[in-house]
Amino acid sequence: MVNTDVVPRLGAWQHAWRLVVAAVVSLPVWLSTLALLRSRSGDPGPWVLVVDPLVAAGCLAVLRWRRRWPLAVALTVTVASTVSALATGAALLALCSVATRRRPAEIGAVVLAYVTASQLAVWIYPVPSSPDALWWVQVVVPALTAGIAVAAGMAVGARRVEVRSLRERAESAEREQSARAAQARALERNRIAREMHDVLAHRISLVAMQAGVLDHRGDLAAEESRVLVRGIAEGAHQALEELREVLGVLRADPGRPEPPQPSLDRVPDLVADARASGLDVRLTSTVTAAPPDGVGRTCYRIVQEALTNAAKHAPGAVVRVTLGGAAGGNLDIGVRNGPAPVRTARPPVSGFGLLGLGERVTVAGGELGHRPTPDGGYLLTARLPWRDGPAHRHERGA
Repeated sequence: MVNTDVVPRLGAWQHAWRLVVAAVVSLPVWLSTLALLRSRSGDPGPWVLVVDPLVAAGCLAVLRWRRRWPLAVALTVTVASTVSALATGAALLALCSVATRRRPAEIGAVVLAYVTASQLAVWIYPVPSSPDALWWVQVVVPALTAGIAVAAGMAVGARRVEVRSLRERAESAEREQSARAAQARALERNRIAREMHDVLAHRISLVAMQAGVLDHRGDLAAEESRVLVRGIAEGAHQALEELREVLGVLRADPGRPEPPQPSLDRVPDLVADARASGLDVRLTSTVTAAPPDGVGRTCYRIVQEALTNAAKHAPGAVVRVTLGGAAGGNLDIGVRNGPAPVRTARPPVSGFGLLGLGERVTVAGGELGHRPTPDGGYLLTARLPWRDGPAHRHERGA
């Protein structure tokens, strides 16, 4: 709801021309009163020539505060117009200002005061009139004048409310657009961070594990050392290649189709890479059919993150990957690693990997669990519904 009490502030020039208009409107009334008094007695007296203009000037000065105290100023100026014909325009301007607020009680009070003041002015200014003049004309003319001022004020008030409402709507739409843009940027940042983590964390963890073996195994033969060094070089090269692929996708035209993402059928390759890097991984799968694309991609990322964590936190431990499920049911994933054979320094932990997995599994409509095991190892489990619903179609753009 728009507050009609709040009005825009006026500059000095805007105040000035309104007061000039009020004075110009009053001038014919004052001149006609002056002429009628002169026709009757020849001398209008000091009241009309001196006091009347002074009272009108005071009323015009008071109008400066009509927006702060509209009702009080309007009543004051209207009462003062009883003894000043030159203040008629000021009274009408005050009435118009009150009408912009569109409050019937206030408008009625000021209109009644204006009509009453016009009747009292007849007694203060003994202007000669025709014996046949109708008394009700002296009431209708001021009432009609007040009605015109009220109509003008209400039109201005309605326009003011409409403009303010449109401005508030535009500001609200701009705020909503800014909020949507900020949300889109946040989603895009999360997507980029998740893709970067998925691509780089696994490769770098395997490279770090191989480098750790070189550092802790001083008894390795020259050939074994060369194999590890080649593995480190190949892992770093593959990490760079995958990083280029991700950056290429991020910089590509949004309208272009995305390249195929790794799915369940690439899990054996993932396990083979981990074995080549020195991780003891054993894969058991009872899945015979190809799951929907979204389910397969999520399964691949889960196994990838689990192997990454095993390489970082339990290098040298046995890692068992189990996959099971069929169409119409669920795809169950389990990755369990034993304790590390040799205690190593605790690697830095960001927590983004499991957080990203939780988001992926939630989007897929599944469940994710992870906990330490009694023997000092770690277990990660996930259950994904075997369906290609809207959640999975959305995941393709992630």
